[in-house]
Amino acid sequence: MKTLIAVISPIMLMAQSAPPALDPLTASIETADVDRFAALSRKTDGRPTAEQLQRSYLDPGSYGVRVFTADRIINAQHLAEAVAQRPDQYAKAISTCLPIVKDTTAELRATYLAFQGLFPDRPLPRLYLVMGAGNSGGTAGPGAQVLGLETLCENADTPDKLREIVRGFYAHETVHTWQGDPDMAKLGGILAGSVLIEGAADFIATLVTGRQMDPARAAWATPREAELWRQLEIDMATTRNAKWSDLKKGTPIATSFGRWIGNYGSAPAGWPSEAGYWMGQRIWQRWYDRQPDKRAALREMLSLPNAAAVLEEGRFVKVSSKR
Repeated sequence: MKTLIAVISPIMLMAQSAPPALDPLTASIETADVDRFAALSRKTDGRPTAEQLQRSYLDPGSYGVRVFTADRIINAQHLAEAVAQRPDQYAKAISTCLPIVKDTTAELRATYLAFQGLFPDRPLPRLYLVMGAGNSGGTAGPGAQVLGLETLCENADTPDKLREIVRGFYAHETVHTWQGDPDMAKLGGILAGSVLIEGAADFIATLVTGRQMDPARAAWATPREAELWRQLEIDMATTRNAKWSDLKKGTPIATSFGRWIGNYGSAPAGWPSEAGYWMGQRIWQRWYDRQPDKRAALREMLSLPNAAAVLEEGRFVKVSSKR
């Protein structure tokens, strides 16, 4: 299964008023945006124009649509082109996957109840289901997580698989809503920081759900961990002083970063997408195992106060050399 979660982005820093937090016992999936998209799709035989999407979908869109627009939907023209290129994907999302996701309220509430037990002082985010441009399964903004139905649907071949995918998103993206504004320089650079941020989200999501976020990726990576770690160290050194603006296609920095993060649909040959998520999860697991106060350790995963120590204690070669 392709990994669907995009690297945490500047959307986290949007200067918008966050929506009010949820009670886990009454939490629900807000689907009004997809319902409105579905009505427009039926009206236009699945081929809405950019003008129609702007007027009937984007303009009246929720906070979730605004979060998802910045670097995923982009604009009405981009969305119209995505729908025109893959009309069957959007039709399936509406007819097959939307009813299934609407029926996962129990999974959402169970996930949020688990989070409330771990982080009782943290506000639980609202959850918006939207229709995107086929390039992201989910992201997080202040006070909200937003899921792209058409991408989630594409990667689920059974109703049970879709339920499994969305529950993973409910957990992973919740963590992102609490991570705030990461300073990548303090985290060791854009690659090291992204690995730690995404790895923390996957580690905590696995703890909450009781399952690995991407079992196929974990099965591929586990026997290769030593060689993957050697490559990651090289790539973290290459990107240590890089900025987001340095990620220009074909450059060593972009190649090093893209080997691990942000490569949904374009991973290196023979690799699963987003291998950096699993590497980050493993770093955190080794660090977490060393911490005497597990609840304090989980809080540190959200604030990332000492990334250098986490990387040092979480290094594969250091731990394996003591076996």
